Amino acid sequence: MFDYISHNENDTKNIACKLACKLNCGDIIVLSGDLGSGKTKFTEGILSFWGLENEISSPTFTIVNEHHKDNINIYHLDLYRLNNLDEFYSIGGTEYFINGICVIEWGELIEDILPQNYIKISFSKNDNNENIRYLNFKAYGNRLQNIIKELNL
Repeated sequence: MFDYISHNENDTKNIACKLACKLNCGDIIVLSGDLGSGKTKFTEGILSFWGLENEISSPTFTIVNEHHKDNINIYHLDLYRLNNLDEFYSIGGTEYFINGICVIEWGELIEDILPQNYIKISFSKNDNNENIRYLNFKAYGNRLQNIIKELNL
């Protein structure tokens, strides 16, 4: 487990970029937290590693945004509007797990069906400072646990 305090949006994007450089096809990042807690900014940081930060948008209405760069697929899923697992299955959601890197906002809906190896990042706000975010990283799987340890510089 690794806790990180982000003091602004750039901090959030920078730690995400550091994580992104270690990700491989099949890696899954679950982002959990209230609206406005930094999940989409974190995704922007991941995409910036591949020079795709200008393509970021919250996929709330489309469910999935697909990004392709340097022979890697990055899938940004926002499950906020899904009501249940059946809706996730109906969009072919599990296919994304093996075809690229998945960044899943509101992923707690599908945690029971995720592969054994994934990283969950829980975001929370600071009540006294609107810019500060607390990010709690928890990795499932040895390789991903090692990645999280490397982030704790």
